[in-house]
Amino acid sequence: MISASTFLAACRRSILPVAALLALAATPPLWAAQPVLRVLAWPGYAEPEVVQRFELEHQVKVELTVVTSDATLWEKVSAHNHDFDVFAVNTAELQRYIAANLVQPIHAGKIPNTHNQLARFRDLSAIPGLMHNGKAYALPYTYTQMGLIYDRKQFRTPPHSISALWDERYRGKVIAYDGGTHNFSLAAQSLRLASPFRIAPKDIPRASERLIELRRNTLGFYTQPDESIQLFMRHGAALMFANYGMQQVQMLKQAGADIGYVIPQEGALAWLDCWSITRDARDPALAHDWIDHLLDPQASLLLVERQGLSNTMVDDRNGQPNGKPLWLEPPEDTVRREMLWERIRSGDRLTRVLAP
Repeated sequence: MISASTFLAACRRSILPVAALLALAATPPLWAAQPVLRVLAWPGYAEPEVVQRFELEHQVKVELTVVTSDATLWEKVSAHNHDFDVFAVNTAELQRYIAANLVQPIHAGKIPNTHNQLARFRDLSAIPGLMHNGKAYALPYTYTQMGLIYDRKQFRTPPHSISALWDERYRGKVIAYDGGTHNFSLAAQSLRLASPFRIAPKDIPRASERLIELRRNTLGFYTQPDESIQLFMRHGAALMFANYGMQQVQMLKQAGADIGYVIPQEGALAWLDCWSITRDARDPALAHDWIDHLLDPQASLLLVERQGLSNTMVDDRNGQPNGKPLWLEPPEDTVRREMLWERIRSGDRLTRVLAP
């Protein structure tokens, strides 16, 4: 493992000067005669210069598709597996891709930059969900906790519970994420159910009613980080559930917002996103090269400096908010959660939400 100072120095040395990149790109390659790598990623995961450097070094074209929800990612990979080669997915969601035979094993030996990862990320067998039948199906890339962002001017003291999202004092000033899987987990936390990831059938009506109450308390829902920033700044929001965690904190601070960030007493949902290769990838070797490239110093540094996310190379746990991370687990029924959320989101009453 390399030290943080050595890693950061290597990062800065590895970043190509803009002038050099422009010079290399001055003569456009003949994309038609070159391989194409089809990538599915979340906002900020593959910065333009990172993509460009990969294209130049490997003489390929990268087709980058950005996704903003687990539901969209699943739809694309499950229905159009042959159209994509490599994608970023959290460890909980990964399980259904493995179960549906939509991904193929990854060979860490073909990805040299894994040697620079922290020990806890190199030991794939110690990370729940990555290994199946002795084979690894993804490699760790980035992670964060999903806490609460609040406007310091509207809170005398920081909110301490996830239930603050339902506080009627902030009606019309709450921003929430537009996703059923996570929202049902939040409802379960607010109801103090045994697990946010395993909601019993008898508790589904209570959780649904709780989300109807959240809808009534909310000024808007977002899917992309930049969309959440616009909503927060434009409408003078008081509180926001940070689905993208520190990424949104950094973006809001850059926009001039006076905000705080807390982990609620119930604990914060936390995700570990990994790179995985689709079952029908055209060129698995090139997909391995992409993962190695995204684990190099430049890409890893940009995750921290531009996105406010954590990478797997430098231990920054001391810089994260205190609190208990609740690492995402596969929910009891993702499809049902999303279906119910769509009904709730559209304004249906509880009877219609729960209708067959």
